Amino acid sequence: MLIFRQLFDPTSSTYTYLLGDKRGGEAIMIDPVFEQVRRDAALVVELGLRLTWTLETHVHADHVTGAWLLKQRIGSRTALACDSGAADADRYLVHGDKIAFGRRYVSVRATPGHTGGCLTYVLDDESMAFTGDCILIRGCGRTDFQQGNPGALYRSVHNQILTLPDGCLLYPAHDYRGLTVTSVGEERRFSPRLGGDIGEDDFTGYMNNLGLPHPKQIDVAVPANLRCGRPDDEAAALAEPTWAPLRYSFAGIWEVQALWLEEHAREVQVIDVRQPEEFTGPLGHISNATLIPLGELAGRTGELSHERPIVAVCRAGGRSAQATVILQKAGFKDVANLAGGMLRWRAEGCAVDGGEALPRTVEADSYVI
Repeated sequence: MLIFRQLFDPTSSTYTYLLGDKRGGEAIMIDPVFEQVRRDAALVVELGLRLTWTLETHVHADHVTGAWLLKQRIGSRTALACDSGAADADRYLVHGDKIAFGRRYVSVRATPGHTGGCLTYVLDDESMAFTGDCILIRGCGRTDFQQGNPGALYRSVHNQILTLPDGCLLYPAHDYRGLTVTSVGEERRFSPRLGGDIGEDDFTGYMNNLGLPHPKQIDVAVPANLRCGRPDDEAAALAEPTWAPLRYSFAGIWEVQALWLEEHAREVQVIDVRQPEEFTGPLGHISNATLIPLGELAGRTGELSHERPIVAVCRAGGRSAQATVILQKAGFKDVANLAGGMLRWRAEGCAVDGGEALPRTVEADSYVI
């Protein structure tokens, strides 16, 4: 079974793609973004996968790749085009190569034109292709920097992508209008730049007169991506919170486990964001916890210290996750959510003030909400 996820970075409008083989547990990731590495690594772990490769469709000019950081964090290897000019990759790809993940693979098609080292990755059954900036949805990438060439792009599209089956879904590296996917058949018929009877000369003339400004991040992104995203300050990029053994969830929330909090509750500020009747209700509350209902939290952050970490708590972990976002926006740096809330706290046998004995089925099962 194929596991497939399309992820998005709103700052650069970049799509990142995760493909995994559920049976074998191996996965690859295409075009990861540096700022989204924690999110992406958390998803890989939560899906029970092992990321073996990160693949680049090209050397990006609008964001820094997360390839190097993912390699440091979860051991994936990096691969991109032999013609990219980049250093520090584990493998340099040429047309016809295959990258396996479990029993599945993607094949490599050289599709230069947007830049000199662009690649398209085609899934083994030709049901999907990942086109980078070579084909966007009803469009294509620019061709005026990094060895771009409109004639080469036209030939890449018509010889390597539009020759795939009509039903093959095409997933681009970017979209700026909220669109997510197209197909070979659609682009053949409806692409205003590359579809229908548009010839190479017409396309070249159009692309040579776009007059676009250079990408805002080009002076930062291109040098970094020529090192596969390796930053100048490696230690800072790898820094993690040290005040607790935290886990970063796919939802973007730092989480702490109940047993650690029980042992270290006096070292942190425990903020219970439930309603007063819940605080004194059947689940009880953590000793020394401060009750600040979620709806009041934004207006009462002045009651909290910036000198000690904060752990937010609610019934099942949903409201307290929102609380961590509120606290971070208020300038608190060391903030975490109690994973599973008071239901998991009780299920793991941690001590409470007040509360009632709960049926085992409630304690063991309900916290997975």
